[in-house]
Amino acid sequence: MLEAVSGGGSGSVSGTRGQREPKYWALKQHLLDLLDALPAGSPIPTERALAGEFSVSRTTVRQALADLTAEGRLHRVQGKGTFAAEPKLAQRLQLSSYTEDMLAQGREPSSRLLEIEEIVAEGELPKLLGIRTGAKVLKLRRLRLADGEPMALETTHLPLARFRGLRKQITEGGSLYAALRERYGVEMDRAEETIETSLAGPEEAELLGADVGMPVLLLSRHSFATDGKPVEFVRSIYRGDRYKFVTTLTRP
Repeated sequence: MLEAVSGGGSGSVSGTRGQREPKYWALKQHLLDLLDALPAGSPIPTERALAGEFSVSRTTVRQALADLTAEGRLHRVQGKGTFAAEPKLAQRLQLSSYTEDMLAQGREPSSRLLEIEEIVAEGELPKLLGIRTGAKVLKLRRLRLADGEPMALETTHLPLARFRGLRKQITEGGSLYAALRERYGVEMDRAEETIETSLAGPEEAELLGADVGMPVLLLSRHSFATDGKPVEFVRSIYRGDRYKFVTTLTRP
């Protein structure tokens, strides 16, 4: 049985004075211990079995399972059950393409082109791309997959005047960075990237095969070529349950 742990009569949530541990939290810790010993794909007990074993409500069980699913430790299949999830893809933060990143991890990269259009540069885009307000921008929206599994939604903006004919290249498939290098002689030199957390909306959740409200990683990348000119501005939404980023830190 799981019991709430109390460190004082007042039930204070202060860690220094003791706190009451929610039942779902204790169940979650038990399941984490269980998952450490299970191979990916192994089924875990049903909600009913867990509720009976630990004398908690099914609502408590669902809360623990929801936490572990959002954290990428569990994978829930409608009508089939809940399973130990595959380890997250650990992506090193570096200036490389999605295709290069997936191949380096032994995964098969692919993309589904959702949208490609020419738009007018306004707002922050003229400054980011080094063009005048009102100039044309090529906007690409792609669903990124690894071994057929949706991983990210990516929206890329490039200055159209600099990359005439790129639209045709993109619709034929292949790596964007490879096309920029081979057709336009553009070599990437550096990029500024920010990472934030967000929650998946209905459209993102449907495309990524996730639940509405699932934590996602929101990346913004502003890339520059070796000639110092800006090349692209990209916003990407990565599944928080399937992806994590790794970097090496050095003292300045």
